[in-house]
Amino acid sequence: MSAVLLGADVGTSGLKLVALDGSGAVVAEAEAGYDVGRPHPGWAQTDPAAWRAAFDDALARLAPLLAGRRVAGLGLSGQMHGTVLVDAAGVPLGPAVLWPDGRAAAEVDRWRALPDGARARLANPLVPGMTGPVLAWLATHEPALVGRAAAVLLPKDAVRATLVPDADPLVTDRSDASATLLWDVVADAWSVPAVEAAGVDPRLLPAVRPSAELVGTAALPVGEVPVVVGGADTPLALLAAGTRTGRQVNLGTGAQVLRPGWTPAPADDPPVHGYADVEDGWYAMAALQNGGLAWSWVCGVLGLTAAELFDAAAAVPPGAGGVLFRPFLTGERGGVAGPGDRGAWTGLSAGTTRAELARAAVEGVVLAVGAAAELLGGEGPVVLTGGGGRPAVVRQLLADVLAVPVRYLPLRSASAVGAALLAARGTGVPVARRQEAGRPVEPRAAPELAAVRDRWMAERATSAPRWTEREGGAAAPTT
Repeated sequence: MSAVLLGADVGTSGLKLVALDGSGAVVAEAEAGYDVGRPHPGWAQTDPAAWRAAFDDALARLAPLLAGRRVAGLGLSGQMHGTVLVDAAGVPLGPAVLWPDGRAAAEVDRWRALPDGARARLANPLVPGMTGPVLAWLATHEPALVGRAAAVLLPKDAVRATLVPDADPLVTDRSDASATLLWDVVADAWSVPAVEAAGVDPRLLPAVRPSAELVGTAALPVGEVPVVVGGADTPLALLAAGTRTGRQVNLGTGAQVLRPGWTPAPADDPPVHGYADVEDGWYAMAALQNGGLAWSWVCGVLGLTAAELFDAAAAVPPGAGGVLFRPFLTGERGGVAGPGDRGAWTGLSAGTTRAELARAAVEGVVLAVGAAAELLGGEGPVVLTGGGGRPAVVRQLLADVLAVPVRYLPLRSASAVGAALLAARGTGVPVARRQEAGRPVEPRAAPELAAVRDRWMAERATSAPRWTEREGGAAAPTT
């Protein structure tokens, strides 16, 4: 029987599962969704059991398509920064707190109060939704829960623990560990001062293993399947696309602009992130929380399907009749916008149409991606991945805003494909990296769009509260 490798991506609002054959082609794929709970304003959490249920659902629909094929391995990809407290068997003790969660805004002050050298060695923006500040909040507000915990895991680790219960469940990898605000990127190890700032026992930190290391075997409906440690979704998208130079844009629920080849160096609360990849290197990232998340909200408000949103946007000239859209519905990480920023349509008139609102929404997210790309720097063509890049209007807008060719890689989930490639490495099964990108979309001279960008940037700079440092290192909103 010909072998296939499975890759599962544990996303924010859904799990994607793909099967790759030896040529690197996706021979089957499935997806299952779940809700993000928001029990209080600014919170974002999920019952980890929903992730495993989604995996089982997706696999049940995928399995009939794999009849006659041997499943040689499984890799896992996961949304970054999440916080899952588990017992010694890897069983979750409560809801997983997710990256858009803002409950730990006050706890970030502990990181700002770190000695300059220790804070700079984290070399990342200080974001409330990252694992470290969330742990600090839990230690303060739910000490009994933290006291019962044997470890804190990232989302993909929590799912893996349910799949291979006989293996050590208290394990993560560098790509996820480096995105917790608990990692010294210079030493490439856990940061003792940051862990002390979180106020938790260092024994809660999981062991860090190579992303492609085999950890055990899962008994699945498709057979006994070897499982590897896995990695974070962003570097696995880089692996799937084969991006080793230049830049890559991932446009999904959030949006990330990536530049591989970053060299770790101390940086005190920089505007862009620096993380470990799933091999032995590093990459820089400028991130947005509000990508497809903002478009989904707009669809609900305007009563449009996703297809109708993009069709309406494509039918309206650049500039959307003077309407601008800021997509920062959940605030941002502090580079393009701050935690206190919020979304808005502005420039409305009595004649504004629903199609113009749709056009402004699409332009607003792409302009935010353009602003993120400016923070990151770099030049040359861009590889685009993620479901948000499927509409032609998005690809053309991105090429126009960045003024470079944009090559779209039409993978339903680049991160899931990257996870399958990890499984291939861990099991020794040869799988080619397959790229089926179409012809690059060339940028157009678009003076109307340039004017929109200038107005959008000016409004972004003056309209919403920002998060800045006041004397003494504490954070405070200003206007």
